[in-house]
Amino acid sequence: MSPTNGHFDDSASIPTTAVQQFAPPASDTNIPTALTSIPAKIKELIANLEVPFHPSVIEWRVTNTSKGASPRGQVMPYADQRAYTDRLNTLVTPAGWTRRYTIHTSANFERSKDQRIVAKVLVTCELTIFGLGSHSATGEEWADNDNAATAAEAQSFKRACSCFGLGRYLYYFTGTWVDLDDRKRPKTIPKLADWATPEGWRRGLRPYAESTSMPSDRTTVGDNGNSEGHDSGNGASFVREIERMEQALGKCMYRGLLKAVARAWSPKDIREPEVQQKVLVHMQAAERGLRRLDAALGGVGPEPLTQILRTLKLPSLSQVDNLQTLHQIVLALEAAAHRDVAKQ
Repeated sequence: MSPTNGHFDDSASIPTTAVQQFAPPASDTNIPTALTSIPAKIKELIANLEVPFHPSVIEWRVTNTSKGASPRGQVMPYADQRAYTDRLNTLVTPAGWTRRYTIHTSANFERSKDQRIVAKVLVTCELTIFGLGSHSATGEEWADNDNAATAAEAQSFKRACSCFGLGRYLYYFTGTWVDLDDRKRPKTIPKLADWATPEGWRRGLRPYAESTSMPSDRTTVGDNGNSEGHDSGNGASFVREIERMEQALGKCMYRGLLKAVARAWSPKDIREPEVQQKVLVHMQAAERGLRRLDAALGGVGPEPLTQILRTLKLPSLSQVDNLQTLHQIVLALEAAAHRDVAKQ
């Protein structure tokens, strides 16, 4: 199906004060470069990476279909690989980032759709933004696809970008059902919610800050009652994103949020997509909190942090396992940084 541009009106909202404490700030029109070690500029760059793409570059893919006289399909928004490269070039210039691909073929898998044994092409992309660091991610596609390497390459690149926050907002969507034509193309395109637009995001709108109510014709994968079983991969994407957060958060915070939000030891134990999404949102909030902490720490040094941890009776920062405690530490450290600035 050829992708169709349009808008979306969805909300995968998870209202929680703890998460909102670490909501990304609205970015200014001044765009910082990654080639800087100034914590405030790095923080601003990350905020600009997190801003949604312009609606004109959003495309839609049918990921699940229903049976019946009037076919319906579940559509999900996505952005072409060029939208990601354009954003990086705009923010840090082509000289400010680079990527490296590794391609290999997996062992054979049985495709549930037709029970054929087919290998998979796996592509790993290592994305480096100078001044921020590197992240890697893997994309996959069935080897019998003529464009398997190209598809896996684009997938791995976009997943690596999401580790920096670029395009990550697209993971909040759970899909919406629309009528399809006789070629299984959407007859209408959903409208994007305000939080999924650059203007709304810069006003501070976030998916987890909206109402949890959803229209009756909205559903997650497999809930339409008559699906043909085409897997959208949305739940699997949530699990992969959650697993990637362990390195950024540390084992204690990672396990603590899994236990507190989902009562699970592993993200693979979480079956409900809405719970997977809730866990991911909390972990992303913790990641933003840790970035704020690093920015404040760069201005005051380690001694104030040691005193704060001692007050909270914590042996080290690695023992923090919840958002509330992290928020206390960040606020105290930022207050110490403000005091130091005032003295100068």
